[in-house]
Amino acid sequence: MGRVLGSDEAVNLISQMQGILNGSLESTIRNLDTLGNNLSDPNVWDGNLAGQFRDQVWPQCRTSFQTTLRQLQDLHNSLSRIQSQILAAGGNG
Repeated sequence: MGRVLGSDEAVNLISQMQGILNGSLESTIRNLDTLGNNLSDPNVWDGNLAGQFRDQVWPQCRTSFQTTLRQLQDLHNSLSRIQSQILAAGGNG
């Protein structure tokens, strides 16, 4: 068997990461998505640059935001599993 270590620091670091994932980071990405959707509405902003934003820039950004949100959820799930395993194994090194 290999070494198993689940220090108090590891549990603390996981908690900090989960706090960021549950709080400001996901919220900020969702807010950017909403703002970009609103800005891509031709009734809000129109013209040559607006058209470029709407047709070229925003679709790529929106896809990236959606991918990032899925990856952040995967990370959150992984962190939860890791934290459970550390605590089940006795927590500290």
